[in-house]
Amino acid sequence: MKIYIAGHRGMVGGAIARRLKARAAAGEDLTLITRTSAELDLTDQAAVADFMQAERPDQVILAAARVGGIVANNTYPAQFIYENLMIECNVIHQAHAAGVRRLLQLGSSCIYPRLAEQPMAEDALLTGVLEPTNEPYAIAKIAGIKLCESYNRQYGTDYRSVMPTNLYGPGDNFHPENSHVLPALIRRFHAAVRDGAEEVTIWGSGTPKREFLHVDDMAAASLFVMDLDGETYARETRPMLSHINVGTGSDVTIRALAETVARVTGFAGRLVFDADKPDGAPRKLMDVSRLARLGWQATIPLEQGIAETYDWFLAQNPEALRAR
Repeated sequence: MKIYIAGHRGMVGGAIARRLKARAAAGEDLTLITRTSAELDLTDQAAVADFMQAERPDQVILAAARVGGIVANNTYPAQFIYENLMIECNVIHQAHAAGVRRLLQLGSSCIYPRLAEQPMAEDALLTGVLEPTNEPYAIAKIAGIKLCESYNRQYGTDYRSVMPTNLYGPGDNFHPENSHVLPALIRRFHAAVRDGAEEVTIWGSGTPKREFLHVDDMAAASLFVMDLDGETYARETRPMLSHINVGTGSDVTIRALAETVARVTGFAGRLVFDADKPDGAPRKLMDVSRLARLGWQATIPLEQGIAETYDWFLAQNPEALRAR
């Protein structure tokens, strides 16, 4: 079994690669195929075609994407929609052209309408207006689902999609300008402790609720869905509604999240919420009953996962321990 992981150096792709390497080490007959972005530009149609024809993988896991938080999505909307559409079109089409029968595409919970009924079930897709701050990215991810479904209908392929909630964990992006909310909070609270700050300012009112899934749980869920036999997968999905939500089934307010990060990092000062900054969608909780019926659920508690992520951040950034 030859498995190509697109995006193996990203947070999710890296977690999936670790699990597959462990399976291979345990005796499973599989070979991982990987390429860095410098070795293979997934927005280059000809390059992806040449790669797929040369390698002929049996399975493809599409974890590559351009991602970022509210600031990045607002600043680079054209790049977010263009690059993600190109990656999906090239990888999915060229996988089909190379005879790949099974593919797993990773999406995002932002595919659902801004005011979707909570928790968001798979059939909420395309039923309302998207959140404006990340609409271009969401459109690209919706297109990825429909690409998989369309190739399945026309060519009989077995291309599947999983839609994770907010992910975090080892390998996350802690950049001060384009990170997601949880790594951004970890970095900010760590800096406050290091520098002896008395308060930390957080974007928004603190009232929106978000769900968070550890990346190791996401990797486990992805391979669980990938490994399902076709009959079982088809029993819980429909040809034009085939994606599966992945999450914990519970959420917290941004205020509660910030308080948890403060505990983990040891920050004892004040929390200030800047309500003049955008909140994003008021709530984004996934309905994970479809995945639960198939037999999978998350196992890593949020505070434990945040503590592990903070330990990883410190290990990767020893200079961050030094006071300014």
